[in-house]
Amino acid sequence: MAKRGAPRRGKRPATKPPQHGKGRCLHILRELSAYIDDELSGDICQEIRRHLGACPNCEDFVASLRQTVSLCRHSPAPALSSADRAFMREKILQTARAR
Repeated sequence: MAKRGAPRRGKRPATKPPQHGKGRCLHILRELSAYIDDELSGDICQEIRRHLGACPNCEDFVASLRQTVSLCRHSPAPALSSADRAFMREKILQTARAR
């Protein structure tokens, strides 16, 4: 029988539970691109890792984002015809003029 006041084995000390909710997840999601590109400070990376470990939805999203980035980096850019380039240039100019 354990003595009163003696530390329990196998129990973790109480820690602050991870914050969840739409607002918290959105904050994390906004940082994910910089996170997977290793552009964030250690403190922010640690915060994101804690959140991902406790939030399966965000963890799934970051796995999907990593896969998408990897596919984009390893796929050649499609060649555009001169007509396609002219069309895209015109659309960009139209959008810029509309602002």
